[in-house]
Amino acid sequence: MQGIEYLRKKLQNYRYGALKRQLIYDMKNKDIEPSIAIPQQLRQQYQATLGWCAKAVDSVADRLVFREFANDNFNINQIFQMNSSDVLFDDAMLSALINSCSFIYISEGEEDIPRLQVIQGSEATGILDPITRLLTEGYAVLSRDEFGNPYEELYFITGRTDYYVNDKLITYAENNAPYPLLVPIIHRPDSSRQFGRSRITKSAIYWQRYAKRTLERADVASEFYSFPQKYVVGLSQDAEPMDAWKATISAMLQFTKDEEGDQPKLGQFQQQSMAPFTEQLKNAASGFAGETGLTLDDLGFSTDNPSSAEAIKASHETLRLMAEKAQRDFALGFLNVGYLAACLRDDMPYKRNQLYLTKAKWQPIFKPDASTISLIGDGAIKVNQAIPGYFGKENLHDITGIEGEE
Repeated sequence: MQGIEYLRKKLQNYRYGALKRQLIYDMKNKDIEPSIAIPQQLRQQYQATLGWCAKAVDSVADRLVFREFANDNFNINQIFQMNSSDVLFDDAMLSALINSCSFIYISEGEEDIPRLQVIQGSEATGILDPITRLLTEGYAVLSRDEFGNPYEELYFITGRTDYYVNDKLITYAENNAPYPLLVPIIHRPDSSRQFGRSRITKSAIYWQRYAKRTLERADVASEFYSFPQKYVVGLSQDAEPMDAWKATISAMLQFTKDEEGDQPKLGQFQQQSMAPFTEQLKNAASGFAGETGLTLDDLGFSTDNPSSAEAIKASHETLRLMAEKAQRDFALGFLNVGYLAACLRDDMPYKRNQLYLTKAKWQPIFKPDASTISLIGDGAIKVNQAIPGYFGKENLHDITGIEGEE
């Protein structure tokens, strides 16, 4: 075992990146962007805010709706239902999409139902078993003091959970589970990044910052666009200085000839066009959409023709693949949570392979409209004529997301 000190340092190393992505999602981050043309003091008066990265996360999170576990031999559906499953699943998946992973802490609850609590990826870490995707050792921070230092901490090992307050061991709870009671919920794990990847990638952050810089430049340029610069040549040296603001907003200016009969000439600089900024912003939106699987419609650039449900589904093919991958990743994490919770509830160290028949069920990523349901019904009739009983209540529920009457 590595020990709690090792895990404290490990969390501190990765916590900065997780907090940064959380700020980007909350649209509270402030980027210091250098500029060769606009002074920094002026740029701070026109700071732009964009929620494209939040949109990239929510576009997947809002489409992931966990339904239930099928072939639930250990009655783990009840455990999730008694822990406000609608909120629990959404909270865990949203945090994992932002931070690449989240954690669910399992503890003793009332009436023999284990208690489940979601912990953000910025507040927990551990040593991962690459086979089962369960932890062999875990660490979590429940609360911090006013200086950001850990105050309440949990240290997880197999068969025991230690509770620390202000770096002092206060109590511990023993259990009969075969793994520590801290389970990671990981988004897109692989051999190089075992704790997954965030939806807020470096490329997505770049395109959002690129768009923010464009909007800030457009804001500054719009001031000159609204009040184009004017000039006067040929004024006498004896003329009184002109009030710049009065000259800008006055409807009529009066100039008289000088002693030699010469008169000044008025002119206006060519007005700056805002079109380049619009094109640049659309270019940034195209790059961001390609990175995240969204469309320009999702980012506020509407098309002329309204799309049908099938056209919208086709345009989001990349997003659909990303959401299906997230479903597979999260299903394993939630099954691990149910497995350890069942071990804690029954005080029995079940084997992990005893749950191999239990499968996660999800609502469809894109809900079908009336015409699609009609086409599915026609197809089901034809398939059942060729292979009787191939389509039934359960698999039609999986395809349409509509639960049939009993």
